[in-house]
Amino acid sequence: MCLFGLARSGYADDQPFQAAAFELQDLQGQPLTMDENADGLTVICFLGTECPLAKLYAVRLQTLSESFSGQNVRFIGINSNRQDSAEELADFVDDQRITFPVAKDYDNVVADQFNVVRTPEVIVVDGDLKVRYRGRVDDQYLPGVSRSQPDRADLQIAIEELLAGKAVSVPVTQPEGCLLGRVTRPVAEATVTFCDQVTRVLQRNCVQCHHEGDIGPFALTDYDEVVGWGDMMVEVIDNQRMPPWHADPSVGHFTNARTMSDRDKQIIRDWVDQGMPYGEADRLPDPIEFPTGWQLPRHPDRVIEMRGRPFAIPADGTVEYQYFVVDPKFEQDVWVTAAEVVPGNRGVVHHSIVFIRPPDGTEFTGIGWLAAYVPGQRLPATRPNLARRIPAGSRLVFQQHYTPNGRAQTDITKVGLVFADEKNVTQERLTLTAMDQGFELKPEDADQTVTADMRPMPRGAKLLAIAPHMHYRGNQFKATMISKDGAKDGTKDLLRVPNYDFNWQHNYELADPIDLSSVKAIKTEFVFDNSKANPFNPDPASYVTWGDQTWEEMAIAFFDVSRPRQRDSEANKDKASKSSDDTVPEDIRKKAEKMADDFLERFDTDGDGLVQRADVPLTTQARAFRRSDIDRDRALNREELVKQFRSRVK
Repeated sequence: MCLFGLARSGYADDQPFQAAAFELQDLQGQPLTMDENADGLTVICFLGTECPLAKLYAVRLQTLSESFSGQNVRFIGINSNRQDSAEELADFVDDQRITFPVAKDYDNVVADQFNVVRTPEVIVVDGDLKVRYRGRVDDQYLPGVSRSQPDRADLQIAIEELLAGKAVSVPVTQPEGCLLGRVTRPVAEATVTFCDQVTRVLQRNCVQCHHEGDIGPFALTDYDEVVGWGDMMVEVIDNQRMPPWHADPSVGHFTNARTMSDRDKQIIRDWVDQGMPYGEADRLPDPIEFPTGWQLPRHPDRVIEMRGRPFAIPADGTVEYQYFVVDPKFEQDVWVTAAEVVPGNRGVVHHSIVFIRPPDGTEFTGIGWLAAYVPGQRLPATRPNLARRIPAGSRLVFQQHYTPNGRAQTDITKVGLVFADEKNVTQERLTLTAMDQGFELKPEDADQTVTADMRPMPRGAKLLAIAPHMHYRGNQFKATMISKDGAKDGTKDLLRVPNYDFNWQHNYELADPIDLSSVKAIKTEFVFDNSKANPFNPDPASYVTWGDQTWEEMAIAFFDVSRPRQRDSEANKDKASKSSDDTVPEDIRKKAEKMADDFLERFDTDGDGLVQRADVPLTTQARAFRRSDIDRDRALNREELVKQFRSRVK
């Protein structure tokens, strides 16, 4: 949901109090006042134009203002952020279709009166100017969490209770969101300035994501913007949420590590403590030039959309994973040295993964991973001699996970491909997995471990990267290399993630690829917290099994490896060798094929050669379907079925 580290904060005074009247000017230049109104309620909504939670709740607040229209309940919006200009606020109001009056609180007068700390916080004041409720709108959205619906609609309940003449049952709740960017006064003898030290710290650590058009929800390149986020930067740095990186520094070395030195952290703290002075403009470093559009090494040779018309995402609720199959009509094998998935609508695309589905009978290793748009991942490093193979006749499968954001949306996601010069390709990139789909997590248990091994190792392979994947109950991860008997290394931890974060699914790229020739297996351990102590837990009282949705769980690790490319003659020789050495008797092979054909005849209702997950009984969906669905596209083809039934017959 939100990729910038938001945090919780308490009040200096959490008791309701007598408010004072105030007057501002709204965006149309008209007076916006709060004064005594014996028969009515005023809902004061503190909004920030770039705060991700404020954007989500702006729609909810507009809906509530409409639902209470005519009941003497007035909504007003207040923006107290230093970094938000009146023009930006006007654009925010237009984008969010807000019709209630909104005003700038330039000197934080209103925010200071109510001791507001974050956006979006709401205050309900009665006709006598007494605060009757303050806190969150509801609990649907939290930092890093987007539920399908709220468990408690706090603001709505408070208004309804007051209109019914009752006391508010829960008068104070904890607001969630971004710290207000208050006006500050720099100290006279500042030792740290924006122009001199702070810009360089931001360039080293932050602006890769926090520049216009990238994943950061706001830019950190200009003083007028940065100064409003100073307190927030200190908070997320001190809480180690920024820069986002979750690997144990004592285990492994990774080329894409996002770490911030203690010296850089202290520069930010000192600057904020000194009132965030600007400094001398001639000390500014040259700005970093970022590519616009595609982040690929060059413009893609081929762009493929998930389909020709937009997919509609509802305003709220849950959207089941969507799968779109595209035929790129590759008449011969193609080699892809770089690929990038670009959502058509980043506001609702949580992640998108594109898989390769080769034709039945094609020699193919791995899960068919091609590329992904996933929170926290950047494009992997490229080399001209390293590429993925897409066999001739393959289809591409787009796996789309959508999260509604309060307003109906549409999306067309696309993937851009950069083709390698085939004669230069000496290494093939593959993605292998270690996974357990048969686990069950117990309710109210904070420490449950699921294990899975990645084996066997492709001949001549080297390990390039590791990417663990769990959902909201995921807590820790470890990958350990188990050497073959007699190897000198024994066992060795490759990666430890002591605090797994679903919102930052890193692909940990090894600084030194590991030769797997002497490796027996890579053991993975996934630790889950299904207790109330886990603030992101959707339901601590439930048993949890494997599933696509975030209230379900996954235990899977992806391993990028390289292996020497097999030329056509080598591939045919290897294929013949495998055929001659195949120990599966002919009668077992034929039985498996007959079982697969019978299964298709029974469940393939539309005759397309595929059995969809929804076509089979729930008991089959739960375990057997997941084991058989090798390419994870939620559809079984004949080849997958034959492999599954052959293992049963044997």
